[in-house]
Amino acid sequence: MAPEPNRYSSVTVADVARSAGVSKATAARVLGGYGTVSDRVRDAVIAAAKKLDYRPNELARSMTTGRSGTIGVVVGDIENPFFSQAMRGITDVARLAGFTVILMNSGENVDAEKDAIRTLLAKRVDGLIVSVARESETDHLQEILRSGRPLALLDRGSSLLDVDTVIANDRDTAKDVTKRLIALGHRRIAYLTACDTADHVFHDPADIQTGSVRRRIEGYLDVCRTAEVPEAEHWVRVGATSPEATKAIVTELLQALVRPSAVIASDSVIGLAAFKASRALGLSVPRDLSLVSFHDADWTSVASPPITVVRQPVYQLGESATKLLVERLKEGEKGPARRIVLPMSLIERESVGPAPVE
Repeated sequence: MAPEPNRYSSVTVADVARSAGVSKATAARVLGGYGTVSDRVRDAVIAAAKKLDYRPNELARSMTTGRSGTIGVVVGDIENPFFSQAMRGITDVARLAGFTVILMNSGENVDAEKDAIRTLLAKRVDGLIVSVARESETDHLQEILRSGRPLALLDRGSSLLDVDTVIANDRDTAKDVTKRLIALGHRRIAYLTACDTADHVFHDPADIQTGSVRRRIEGYLDVCRTAEVPEAEHWVRVGATSPEATKAIVTELLQALVRPSAVIASDSVIGLAAFKASRALGLSVPRDLSLVSFHDADWTSVASPPITVVRQPVYQLGESATKLLVERLKEGEKGPARRIVLPMSLIERESVGPAPVE
């Protein structure tokens, strides 16, 4: 019997084959997960691979099988707790299915998103999960489909793409939040988002290219119109792209002669900046200003007062998108595109109160 290789050297398929007493081609079929072999042979090869601490050469395997065992993910902002939690759902499912994940950050910039997708395709990822920056620009996403790779959209769908999509029930949840505030007497309700327009002024929901945010604004405006809240569009503020930008927007709003009595923050990063800005101006939450934030970030439950939030199924968004993708990759799912809409819930704490008496 040939001597076993030094355990610290690079163990090859040929080494595993010799140890298992099978041909190199047979060992390659077992280790690569393709072709058919008997249970006895498969068990022998797997045992030999474990004994030798065999690590597959991913490049060689991808050239042989056409699969790299990797999933590419493109998100809008890796510093946003929303995406970090979604990534946990993605990586947990991917790992159990035998895939590794390559993460790319677009910074909510379409050109960066295009570059990220080109990089991932060049790395021969098996499929992609993308949280699109602009739903109206899909040529680079069509390139994924032309390559034969499956694509799943995370949190933000697109009517221009017939692909698996997982989103949350943003519109109805925003309606519930707005109804709650109006029931407490609020008529000047500001909605803050990082999404922006060419002139940095909100005009119409169609200008908002992030689907989840557009649906929230649509829900907010629907309720305001039904309740005959005047000039609701005026209170939608765009461009809260950083804590500094959010502080400037909130400060301008709260120092105006006519200021909002409530703020809805489109994510927890904006919510935190708005909370800090109101404190810096000496305003009391909720006596002077009610605050609601989308995303139940850790800080919201320990703030004083604790912040009322919309709890999003963030982990489940990542988990569900990855399950759909894995079904395409491992189970050969060839059916029509699937669309999953996950529920959200309003968690009432202490940052919302009756509108101030004027």
